[in-house]
Amino acid sequence: MKIKKILWTVIGLSLAAAAVFVYLRRENAQPVSYRTSEITRGDLLVSISATGTVEPEEVIDVGAQISGQILKFGVDKTGKPVDYGSVVTAGMVLAKIDDSLYAADAASAAAQVQQSKASLQSAVASLGQLNAKLYQARQDWERAQRIGPSEALSRSSYDAYKAAFDAATAGVASGQAAIMQARAAVAQSEAALNRARRNLGYCTITSPVKGVIIDRRVNIGQTVVSSLNASSLFLIAKDLKRMQVWVAVNEADIGKIHPGQPVIFTVDAFSGETFKGEVGKIRLNASMTQNVVTYTVEVITDNSSGRLLPYLTANVEFEMNNLHNVLLAPNAALRWKPTDAEIAPEFRGNPLNTSHKKGSSTQKSQQKAVSEKTPTGSRASGQPPRKQGTLWVRQGGFVAPVAVTIGPTNGILTEVQGGDLKEGMDVIIGQQTVQTTPVGSTNPFVPQMRRGKAGGHG
Repeated sequence: MKIKKILWTVIGLSLAAAAVFVYLRRENAQPVSYRTSEITRGDLLVSISATGTVEPEEVIDVGAQISGQILKFGVDKTGKPVDYGSVVTAGMVLAKIDDSLYAADAASAAAQVQQSKASLQSAVASLGQLNAKLYQARQDWERAQRIGPSEALSRSSYDAYKAAFDAATAGVASGQAAIMQARAAVAQSEAALNRARRNLGYCTITSPVKGVIIDRRVNIGQTVVSSLNASSLFLIAKDLKRMQVWVAVNEADIGKIHPGQPVIFTVDAFSGETFKGEVGKIRLNASMTQNVVTYTVEVITDNSSGRLLPYLTANVEFEMNNLHNVLLAPNAALRWKPTDAEIAPEFRGNPLNTSHKKGSSTQKSQQKAVSEKTPTGSRASGQPPRKQGTLWVRQGGFVAPVAVTIGPTNGILTEVQGGDLKEGMDVIIGQQTVQTTPVGSTNPFVPQMRRGKAGGHG
């Protein structure tokens, strides 16, 4: 009897513990609450982000073709020495290089030309004398030939006339060659003079174009050394009213860039201000840095205001899609999926409730009707068809699916289309568990604090 009594006591305590557990679980149940967000209507910009540098559209590097010391700089329109930011015109003197050695070379070359010309005149005069001797020798030789060797003309005299004629003929030929040599010497000395004068002219550095000096790379007294490459003295921007942004675009995105594509960009110098431009050229000489291949894209922008300065860092957005007045859903709403128990009974097992399954004929007809509606600025013809997705809305204590066609996204919002979509509709983006305790209920196993009345004792 004692054992049975103990057994029944254990069973009773077990049942009581189970009852307490069920009670506590019911009392501490955590109902599910959904986090929602509204479907909004507005504009959506889908873009590719990159970083670039503002560059002048055309830059001329003015160098020195000779070596020498910088003596002085030219003056700009304001009468000040040429410096950073100076406005220059074509032909304006930028700098002067010490020309003493080059002036001496030019003077020496000029003297050499005069000497060569004098030698030519001497050769011409000598040729005249040789021609006169030839004439005399020819006359004597012709007379000797008519008489011939005889008692009137000895054989030795006959041979002497012939030798004199041959020598005079050779002398004329030599004189003609001397003239040709003298003329070549004149041409050579004149070429040397031109070279010396050209080098002397290089001592004066002039601007080849009209523009603005954006860099001065020498100082007065500095010696310029010219080797195979001309040394750089000044950097001139031809027109700062038209600028370019050189943007490094990753190879994964370069296929989405094309000439004429709209571009917006910002610079840190003017925070909050947006500048516009368009793609001008895609350079084909790619560069690789740490195994990352990038292409340089030239973006053309108008700088009539002159606010953009060379070499500013630009944060560039290449516009892929620019949609206007479209319905927008949070990306979180398209990613969220409910459990089967959360779905309204009439939608359970319906292909409509999961976006990764093929829809029913009703769903397909709805999606076809949706795809035929084209919002302002939507995808152009020839692009691939849009994907299908599902949004979820609350329906009583459950959730119900809404079939949508998914458009472009900017990473936060996605353009969606659907016959049942409306602006302001709440769609589920997640769920949260709320701890609730029924009013008037207490846990008998938790000690209760006694509250005393004001002014009294507990």
